[in-house]
Amino acid sequence: MMMQGRQLALALMLLHLLLWHESVTIEVPQDPKILADLRQPPTITKQSVKDYIVDPRDNIIIECEAKGNPVPTFSWRRNGKFFNIGKDPRVTMRKRSGTLEIGFRNGGRPEDYEGEYQCFSGNDHGLAMSNKILLRVSKAPLWPKEVLEPVVVTEGSSLVLPCNPPPGLPPPFTFWMNSMMSPIPQDKRVSKGLNGDLYFSNVMAQDAQNDFSCSARFLFTHTIQQKNPFTLKVFTNDPYNDTSYNDSDPYGGRKVVESTPTFLSPLGSESAKMVLRDEQLLLECIAAGLPTPTTKWFKKGGDLPGRKVKFENYNKTMKIINVSEEDAGEYVCMANNHLGSIRHSIFVQVKAAPYWLDKPTNLVLAPEENGRLVCRANGNPKPSIQWLVNGLPIDSSVPDPSRQMMGDTIIFRSVQMGSSAVYQCNASNQHGYLLANAFVSVIDMRPRMLGPKNQLIKVIENNRTFLDCPFFGSPFPELRWFKNGQGSGLDGGQYRAYMNGTLEIKRARAEDEGTYTCVASSILGMAENQVRLEVKEPSRIVRAPEHQSAIRGSTARFDCKVKFDPSLPVTVAWTKDDKPIYLGWRLRKDEESLTIPNINEGDEGIYTCTVKTEIDQDSASARLTVLDRPDPPMDLELSDPAARSVRLTWIPGNDHRSPVTEFLVQFEEDRWEPGRWQDLATYPGDLNSVILQLTPFVNYQFRVISINAVGHSEPSHPSPKYQTSSAAPDVIPRGLRGWGSEKDNMEVTWEPLLDLEKNGPNLHYCVWWRRKDSDGEWNNVTIIGLKHVVRNTETYVPYEIKIQARNELGAGPESNVVIGYSGEDKPTSAPTELHVSKVDSSKANIQWKPVDQVSVRGEFKEYRLYYWRESSHVPGLVFRKENKTKGFYTTVAEPSAILSDLVPFSRYKMFMVAANNRYEGPPSNTVEFSTKEGVPDAPSFFRIKRRGFDSIHLEWDKPLEPNGLLIGYQLKYQTANGSRQGRPRLETFLPNVTEFTLRLPDRSTRYNFYLSALTQVGAGEIFAEESPFFANEAYIDQVDIATQGWFIGLMCAIALIILILLIVCFIKRSRGGKYPVRDKKDLPLDAVDHKDPDGSFDYHSDEDNKPLQGSQTSLEGNVKESDDSLVDYGEGGDGQFNEDGSFIGQYTVKKDKDETEGNESSEATSPVNAIYSLA
Repeated sequence: MMMQGRQLALALMLLHLLLWHESVTIEVPQDPKILADLRQPPTITKQSVKDYIVDPRDNIIIECEAKGNPVPTFSWRRNGKFFNIGKDPRVTMRKRSGTLEIGFRNGGRPEDYEGEYQCFSGNDHGLAMSNKILLRVSKAPLWPKEVLEPVVVTEGSSLVLPCNPPPGLPPPFTFWMNSMMSPIPQDKRVSKGLNGDLYFSNVMAQDAQNDFSCSARFLFTHTIQQKNPFTLKVFTNDPYNDTSYNDSDPYGGRKVVESTPTFLSPLGSESAKMVLRDEQLLLECIAAGLPTPTTKWFKKGGDLPGRKVKFENYNKTMKIINVSEEDAGEYVCMANNHLGSIRHSIFVQVKAAPYWLDKPTNLVLAPEENGRLVCRANGNPKPSIQWLVNGLPIDSSVPDPSRQMMGDTIIFRSVQMGSSAVYQCNASNQHGYLLANAFVSVIDMRPRMLGPKNQLIKVIENNRTFLDCPFFGSPFPELRWFKNGQGSGLDGGQYRAYMNGTLEIKRARAEDEGTYTCVASSILGMAENQVRLEVKEPSRIVRAPEHQSAIRGSTARFDCKVKFDPSLPVTVAWTKDDKPIYLGWRLRKDEESLTIPNINEGDEGIYTCTVKTEIDQDSASARLTVLDRPDPPMDLELSDPAARSVRLTWIPGNDHRSPVTEFLVQFEEDRWEPGRWQDLATYPGDLNSVILQLTPFVNYQFRVISINAVGHSEPSHPSPKYQTSSAAPDVIPRGLRGWGSEKDNMEVTWEPLLDLEKNGPNLHYCVWWRRKDSDGEWNNVTIIGLKHVVRNTETYVPYEIKIQARNELGAGPESNVVIGYSGEDKPTSAPTELHVSKVDSSKANIQWKPVDQVSVRGEFKEYRLYYWRESSHVPGLVFRKENKTKGFYTTVAEPSAILSDLVPFSRYKMFMVAANNRYEGPPSNTVEFSTKEGVPDAPSFFRIKRRGFDSIHLEWDKPLEPNGLLIGYQLKYQTANGSRQGRPRLETFLPNVTEFTLRLPDRSTRYNFYLSALTQVGAGEIFAEESPFFANEAYIDQVDIATQGWFIGLMCAIALIILILLIVCFIKRSRGGKYPVRDKKDLPLDAVDHKDPDGSFDYHSDEDNKPLQGSQTSLEGNVKESDDSLVDYGEGGDGQFNEDGSFIGQYTVKKDKDETEGNESSEATSPVNAIYSLA
């Protein structure tokens, strides 16, 4: 039977667990509308701490807040008994809250309210309770008065000065100070223990210089109390001297007895310590001895918990935080000096107040549902579990058939509406307790939709999306989705429905657009909501910015062409290094790019283009690298000096992201061209140390320029100066030649050596010469200049010449021999028998007898022919005579030549001379010849004009050069229609005809004309023209109408009419209307509304009718009556002018006089009226 009973109990337990797993607790959404209609038991939301210490100077506030529906009420127990708040005037409870406020403004002691308090909150559905709050008032008792005798101690021995602070609540914080209120320095030898005492591992003589006072600081009252100070007297074997103290020998050489370590705290060889779980463990070992011992810690049978352990107080204290059961065991501290060591074992025991393993939570169920409350806790010792319901032990509460106790679990089956209650679980042991409230709420509610109605969801095509449909109901409703109000529920394939009402569309496509309906239903009813889905094209960057390098000062442009759904508003933004770019006067952005003009180093970075819509975004980045000229090299140094070389070393400057390709080394010398820097050599960009090849006798200074793809750097600072030693010249003077400036001399000249080629001081030249082929002695001369003249030479004879440069250190190399010649003289012979053998229209063949080469008396250059056009055979032709020359170089025995570019039909004359480089010989015989007739040049002009709609007029003039006797003109013409040409036609004219009119068959017909002049030889050069295009306009000869008589007459008549109109206008103005004039002085001006006959107002100010201030009112100086006419003021003087420049005399008022008389007087004084009278 017992076995069967156990099996039955096990079966029931399994059944209960099965029922539990089949039920799901309802999660109540935090929707205000739901919470307002939902009836729930109270829940404690805020309460004071269990151990509550308060400041006696403040009012006492014990917190207790709770929520529930209906709003819960509150009550309190004090020391286990009902606390009647209404009977104590000092105690009040906050509205809609259980928080107590105890005030002492009208007297009373806070200590009278110490005790244990517990808050209860209840409504129709249950009762919740707070922890038991132990209220205590903070205390800061005074230090007991005591008289402390001086402490006498021998130098080197240990000492403990007790603190024993008064017991406070909470315990005070202690520290040691001297009478000067300065902290006592603590170190390995002197330190404060955990109990507040001051420990000396060994006493030194200088310790007697201070007094020692323990101070206690009370946290709540922020007060410090000080104990009477201790005075030390230290006995020493030798007198103490401050100057003998040092760190290596603190006793200053005095003989102090050393001692092995002993423990001052804790005493003995072992002790025990109990600590609670999750608190911190503090273990202390303070040892005495001389020298001061060193303290070490270890755990027996294991390692110290490295991450949780910390050593303090110069290794005398070990702290372990967040203690757990694994930290229990034996800990050993060891103190040692060179005389020995000592150990102390501390046995640590870890206990635990109760802590939660499974804390009960609120349970919301629908009628007939199942559930459970679990309360599991652990501790050391293991805590006991006690269940309460609505603050009463569950055993003494009203029985509930749906509830069953099973140890630390309460099982609920088929709950009913009356099963709502608040359950309390109390887990306790000797170290503390835990109290948890958990309500069971049984509710029923029709399905409700919690989300917004008819929500619009926009999603990017091919993206996963979620359509939310939050809902609530009890019992928990079933939710189904429908699309466009058709078909069965959506679940599976492309769709996935979740328990919380969300519908997942795994990959949204265009066909997924539409209206989705979610329907929640239960036995109590049904609710529905709709979500409209729109599928949009993704936003993309189709042309992204690219990395680029740009030169400083240039313009950089980043492209960013985007594509997006046109139905979505879009923004395109740029950032630099993830920071917004502020577009201003320099940076410009358009739809597809960002332009950065005049870039500098600050513009370098990563530029990101981001296109963003309300539902997606895309971005692309590119780096801008700013290139610049390199910085100049630095720190030029010279080393390895030699006669003609030196090593130059430098440090390259910043290349600004464009590698240096080469270095240019320049030099300056201060002897010949100081201040002028010259290029010496270039070197590859990977070198920074080079050997410079130098020239002797130069005081050098160097600088280096870096070169990259952008340009040249600024020059570096100059190097130190370096002077090379002198040497003989290395270079032969260039440009050596000999030539005669006179017929009996020869000038020898050459180019000077460059300054850097002199190689030393006192440069001079040695010149040698002798007659060629003579094999005689060389003549020579040494000179400083650049020319030597050899005199008394024969005419034009060859000489051998050579030269050498020399200075103080020696001679340079000799030059090669150069052939020079002495001077030339005039040729003595003339060419003979010059004649023309054949002549045509533009050329003539000429022949002559040559001269003897000896008679040339120099280097033969040419036969020079002089010729000119003497006359033309064309009667009356005017031309300008022009002498021309042409040279012929020949050495044959019977020379001949062709003279070209002659003008046809002309008479020419010519003669010839022989010439050397300087002179011409006597002329030959003069020859006269005539060229034959040729074809003429083109007509001097050819014009095409149109005189009407059906004719074209042609004009031309004779050629400037007829080249013969003109016999007429020929005109060829043909119609032109694009690329097609009509049949050519020919017209000929006599030489005196220079115009022709052509009748047009059609006004749109166009012609090509070809005109040429004729001689007996033939047609000359053609002058081609094309007729203008006259399809849509009547083109006629342009006539200067300004010179036509009828036009001049018309203009004169118009001018006369305008003049007459101007005169009439002036006359009408002078006879204009009358305006009132008032005397501002005699008659006050009343406010008058000037109305037009139609009732409208005249908005002219009366100021318009007043005389100008400061203007005279009478030419005679007397003041007239206000009704006088201005005629009286105009006699014998100039009239006054109004603001617009017209005479003021035209304004007047009515007088007793005849108005006409006044007007005549007024007009008589006006120049305009005078003109009118003359008219």
